[in-house]
Amino acid sequence: MTATESALTPQLERFRVELTGYSYRMLGSSHDAEDAVQETMVRAWRSYDKFEGRSSLRSWLYRIATNVCLTMLESRGKRARPMDFGSASTPEPSSLGDPMGEDTWLQPVPDAMVVPVDGDPAERAVARETIRLAFVAALQHLPARQRAVLILREVLQWSAAETAELLGTTVASVNSALQRARATLGERELDTVGEIGAEQQELLDRYADAFERYDMTALVGLLHDDAVMSMPPYALWLTGTDDIVAWHLGPGAPCAHSKMVPVTVNGMPGFAQYKPAADGDGYTAWAIQAPEIRGNKIVRLNAFLDVEALFPMFGLPLRMAG
Repeated sequence: MTATESALTPQLERFRVELTGYSYRMLGSSHDAEDAVQETMVRAWRSYDKFEGRSSLRSWLYRIATNVCLTMLESRGKRARPMDFGSASTPEPSSLGDPMGEDTWLQPVPDAMVVPVDGDPAERAVARETIRLAFVAALQHLPARQRAVLILREVLQWSAAETAELLGTTVASVNSALQRARATLGERELDTVGEIGAEQQELLDRYADAFERYDMTALVGLLHDDAVMSMPPYALWLTGTDDIVAWHLGPGAPCAHSKMVPVTVNGMPGFAQYKPAADGDGYTAWAIQAPEIRGNKIVRLNAFLDVEALFPMFGLPLRMAG
């Protein structure tokens, strides 16, 4: 490695986390975001000798990352949630159906991948708020360039001129795209939680306790009456506490006596669920649970079942001793 390469590596790497956060918001996939940032770093390495310093290194990397993400989005459909595919299901085994491809679904992401640990506390708070599942899901309904404009302007606080330069367009076009993006997001219900305080943490701790004890009465007391439960990669989704309980006591009964390991997921406290192993020896990875809150109750129960991909990303084993 040359002296120039030795100096360049740490300069690029210090932007990896924030670039991954940007790419995750653009793509709705933690794995695609990692791929996009890796491609960004490769392109930066290859073309660094052409970087003339007319913009900051950070701006230059964001330009590369944006082009990578826009190219990826040209060949892929938008990431969705089960609720985007039709009406609610009934709590019966036949409703589960076959799993759909990984590239169908909005994926969860561990905070450590996308939220810088240093820097301004207010910026970290915004970073957490804007990787919440509801917000990232809403972003997927925007055309790709509108999505980039909204993230650059509203999340990263770039000026209209800076955004226009990065996208190779005009300030007027940026302002128009931002206005349309805001209007689209305004049509969607986004539960604003803000920073997680002691009350919300206690609510989620009580949820984990109720789930481990499989106490449906206690669990229902923590849910909104119109709470929604989903389990990607299956299109099934349920709404209302009656159907959620019916599922847990019926097809979902093997989840009784699970263990819930705290994780941070999409800017919120969540849990890695390990259910009792079929062979009776300990517990096996089953889901990354990412509850969403409205007010003082849980409004969405998201259980992501792609454990072989997700648990290693969260630094978790696929099996746990009893």
